[in-house]
Amino acid sequence: MRFISRLESKFGRFAIPNLVQTIALFQVLVLVMVLFMSREGAAAYLGFLDLDPERIMKGEVWRLITHVFIPGNFKLIWALLGTLFMMWIGRGLEEAWGAFRVNLYIFGWMFAVTAGALLFHWPATSLFLYQTLLFAFATLFPNEEISLYLILPIKMKWVALLSAGATVFLIMGNPFWLVPVLVAHLNYLVTFGPGFLSERAQQAKVMARRSRYESAQLPQGTFFHQCSVCKKTEIDNPQLDFRVLDSGDEICSDCRARRAGAAT
Repeated sequence: MRFISRLESKFGRFAIPNLVQTIALFQVLVLVMVLFMSREGAAAYLGFLDLDPERIMKGEVWRLITHVFIPGNFKLIWALLGTLFMMWIGRGLEEAWGAFRVNLYIFGWMFAVTAGALLFHWPATSLFLYQTLLFAFATLFPNEEISLYLILPIKMKWVALLSAGATVFLIMGNPFWLVPVLVAHLNYLVTFGPGFLSERAQQAKVMARRSRYESAQLPQGTFFHQCSVCKKTEIDNPQLDFRVLDSGDEICSDCRARRAGAAT
């Protein structure tokens, strides 16, 4: 994250604000144009925007960008609802990350799927871009609620799981999709994977220590947690919450709050 912060300090001014919303609006524009064309004209127009490796190698480099503007759904009502949904997600991500990191996330996806298309002729669909944005939002705001079909309230973590389940069924039906789908989700895996693994490793350490503690015959007054900063234990204050640092030491919630206040 420090590397990303340094990049942001140098190049953040070049970030495109509201990039997710811009992509969603361009998809609606393409959809409207397709709806007013003949079937042959619409096919030719979409072929003009598509990520075609052979034509890119012949100099049609605009395809590296324009393939993102091809809608994933050509039914107007669903496309409009999807556009509003993704614009809402885009605003949330930009508030949490800032424009530069949202740009980096999207351009990382574009680089991965473009490399896969050019090298292995894998399909590149913007639906997977929207899915990785959905996964990112659900990871950051798992308990945020939306109204499914404008009626049923549902938390974002369940929406993301339903979307992931649909992709799993796609892979089960056609195993060819496994590697392309993984490549199309590299931006999410790179962004959230290390933190997820680190959190699981810390939880494993805590569980192992608790297991050793509970299995041992310890005298009364023996503590399990001790803050490496203030030296307080859960015996001194049962309300304290202890976390394991990367160094393996523990820190209490009071000391964490003081460090956060000093950092700001």
